[in-house]
Amino acid sequence: MSRGSNVNTSRVAASKGVAFSRSPVLAVRLPTWRSRVVLFVLFAAFAALAGRALWLQGLSTQFLQKQGEIRYARTLELPATRGKITDRDGQVLASSIPVKAIWAIPDDVQEAPPAKLKQLARLLDMSDAELQKKLDSDRNFVYLKRQVEQDVADQITKLGIEGIQTRKEYKRFYPQGEVATHVVGFTNVEDQGQEAMELAQQKTLQGVPGSRRVIKDRLGRIVEDIESVREPHDGKDLTLSIDSKIQYIAFTQIKDAVEKFKAKAGAAVVLDVHTGEVLALANWPSYNPNDRSKLTGEQLRNRVMTDTFEPGSSMKPFPVAMALDAKKITPHTMFDTGNGSMVIGDRVIHDTHPHYMIDVQTIIQKSSNIGTTKIAFGMPAQDLWEMFTKLGFGQQPKWGFPGAVAGRVRPYKSWRPIEHANMSFGQGISVSLIQLARAYMVLARNGDIIPLSFQKVHEAPHGTQVISPKTAAEMREMLEMVTLPGGSAVKAQVPGYRVGGKTGTAQKFIGGRYSHTKYIGNFVGMAPMSDPRFIIAVMIDEPVGPLTYGGDVAGPVFSALAAQALRAKNVAPDSDLTHIIIPESAAQGNM
Repeated sequence: MSRGSNVNTSRVAASKGVAFSRSPVLAVRLPTWRSRVVLFVLFAAFAALAGRALWLQGLSTQFLQKQGEIRYARTLELPATRGKITDRDGQVLASSIPVKAIWAIPDDVQEAPPAKLKQLARLLDMSDAELQKKLDSDRNFVYLKRQVEQDVADQITKLGIEGIQTRKEYKRFYPQGEVATHVVGFTNVEDQGQEAMELAQQKTLQGVPGSRRVIKDRLGRIVEDIESVREPHDGKDLTLSIDSKIQYIAFTQIKDAVEKFKAKAGAAVVLDVHTGEVLALANWPSYNPNDRSKLTGEQLRNRVMTDTFEPGSSMKPFPVAMALDAKKITPHTMFDTGNGSMVIGDRVIHDTHPHYMIDVQTIIQKSSNIGTTKIAFGMPAQDLWEMFTKLGFGQQPKWGFPGAVAGRVRPYKSWRPIEHANMSFGQGISVSLIQLARAYMVLARNGDIIPLSFQKVHEAPHGTQVISPKTAAEMREMLEMVTLPGGSAVKAQVPGYRVGGKTGTAQKFIGGRYSHTKYIGNFVGMAPMSDPRFIIAVMIDEPVGPLTYGGDVAGPVFSALAAQALRAKNVAPDSDLTHIIIPESAAQGNM
C-alpha cells in the first residue's frame, strides 16, 4: 500500500473513534456523560445569574433603593423647645437653653491625629481612655457627650476632626435651684420630665418635634434637602400657683430649723385659703436640679407629698368639730380628765399634765388626749371615719401631682375602743403633710373644703360643705387660744397678727412598736385669724435634743414663715401684739 493511502486510512480511523496511536499511554478515553455534565452546569449557572438579575432589578427594587438611601439620606430631627415653667407672677422657674450633642462616626475618627484626640478628650471632660473606648465601638454612630455648652461645642468644631459631628438639642435650666426643685422637678438628657410638675405636665410642656430630610456625603456634610421641612411646635408654658417669695421663705426656714434641731428632715407647705392654691412647698434635705451628679434618695424625697406619719394632736380639732356640729357638745361643755391618765381595756392613755375638770375649748388649748377621747366616745366610730374620709384622709389625692400618697385610715368596723380613742388624737392613722394642711381648710373657711391646685387659679373653686360655718368659727376661736399664753403653741405667735393652729407630736412607729426617742413634731396653723389668708403646715422629723414637741420645733417655724409671708403679700395686721409672749411653763415643752 502506498504511503498516502496509509495516512488517509489513519485519519479515517481517528474520525471513527480509533486511536491516533496504537500506544495505550497515548490513547484518549473520554466518557460521553462528562461533556453533558459540563454543559448542564454552564446552563444552570447562566440560569441562576438570570434569576438573580430578575430578582434584583425587578422584584427587590424597592428594598435595594431603601438600603441605598440609608447610606446617604438622613432624617434630621428638629427639636421643639420645651415650654417654660413660671411662678404665679411670671418669674421663670424652668427654661430650656440650646446646647449641642457631640457624636462621632468611629471609623472616620480613627484616622485623626492623636494630638487632636487629646484636645477633644479635654474639651469633653473625659480621659483619653474613656474617649478611645467610645470610639472603639463597632457601630457607625455613637454619642460622645450630650448637652455640651455652646462655646465648648464651637471649640470642638474648630478642631476639624473628620467624623466628629454636633447636633442641636436643649438643656433644662432651673434658676431657683434647690429652693423650688420639689415643686418643679427636672428632666433627663432626652428632655423628658422625671419628677414633680415636669413629669405631671409632660405632654403640655414637651411640644412636637419637626423633621428635615437631607442627603449627606461621607463626611457628614449636607448636600441637599430632599423633602420639605416639617416645622417643630414648641411646648406650652406652664404657670404654677407657687409664689417665689413665699417659696424662698419656706425653704430657708425649714432648712434652718432642721440644722438648729439636728433633725433628720423637715417640710413645709403654704396654702391659699381662698383658692386652694399651693403657694409654697419646701423640703430639706433638697438638691440642685442643675447638677444631679451626687443626688441621693433622701434628697429626692418630696416629704410633703410622699411621706406619711401619725399626726398626733393636730388631728384633735376634727372629732371636736364633728361633735360640735352634731350639737353633742358646746365650747363650754365640761369634761373630767382626772389626774392625767385613763384606762381603756388593757391600755392606758395619758395627758402631759393633769388638767382635771376642763371645758372643750381648754381641751383643745391644753391638747388633752383624755378630753378628746371622751368627746370621740360620744360619737359612733362610723361617724368619725366618715369625717376623716370627707377631709381626704385615706383617699388617693387627685391634684395632678405625681407621687402623692393616700395615707391610711383603717375601716371603722375593725376599731376596738382603744383604736377609737387613738384615732381621735392622731395615732393609728397616717397622713401626709399636705393632706393635713388641706383638712384645715374646713376650719379656716366656712366649713367647706376645696380642691388643691399646683397651677394658678383664675376663679375660686366651689367647696364641699363638711361642717357648718358656725362650727368652723367656734373652732377658729379655740385654735387661736392654742397660740395664746396658756396654750400649747405660744411659740407660734406672730407679732402684729392673730394666728391659730394646733400642735402635733407623734412617736415614730419602728419595728412594730412606738419609739420613745424618735418623734415627729408638727404644727398646722392659719393667719390672720380675722380673715384667714394662709394655711401653713410644718413638720420636723426626728429632732435631737431637749426640744421634741411640735410646739417647740414646728411652732417657731410657723411663726417666722407666717410673719414674712404676711408682710410679703401686704396683708394688714390685725393684732396689737408687738412681741412673742412665752410663759415660763411653756419652756418645758408642749405637745
